[in-house]
Amino acid sequence: MFTGIVEEMGTLLVREDQQDAARLRIRARKALEGVALGDSIAVNGVCLTVTGVDDDVWSTDVMAETLRRSSLGGLSDGDPVNLERAVTPHGRLGGHLVQGHVDGLGSVLTRTPSEHWEVVRVALPRELAGYVVEKGSIAVDGVSLTVSAVSAVDDPGPWFEISLIPTTLRETTLGTVAPGSPVNLEVDVIAKYVERLMGARR
Repeated sequence: MFTGIVEEMGTLLVREDQQDAARLRIRARKALEGVALGDSIAVNGVCLTVTGVDDDVWSTDVMAETLRRSSLGGLSDGDPVNLERAVTPHGRLGGHLVQGHVDGLGSVLTRTPSEHWEVVRVALPRELAGYVVEKGSIAVDGVSLTVSAVSAVDDPGPWFEISLIPTTLRETTLGTVAPGSPVNLEVDVIAKYVERLMGARR
């Protein structure tokens, strides 16, 4: 379980493609503090298992399914990535409950800069639109964010907007992600549980 509060931006040093998977070697500092083999680290919002640690570089194996269903499949050597260690029971829940399970891929539509923040509009799959509400929470590339606006329910191209403060722009990959780029989306898990329970009762 994660909170969507990115601890640092790491760097993908090496991507080693295999027949049905890929091995990633990522440089990090803070995200490796106290980490042991088998621990979980979220990479751009995807929960991955630490399979090796060598000083300030850690390794992880990514299945073909994950590469296909997340933006990790498009990563190349040298790319920056958002990193967060799994939350401990006595840690602060600064964002919201994030599982590290990507629900779908979004696409950055526009970036509108302001004096102190930047508004980013993101297109999302229609099947996820019902889970996204104004003032609700969503994880974008592993970053816990508050939704500032949403498209109309019947909009043929659903979207939502997030307002990024200087800290988010400076300390996560969302500061530089360009229009047209894919982003990992994880909607609020509570909404999915509510939908499931209501459907069962009906």
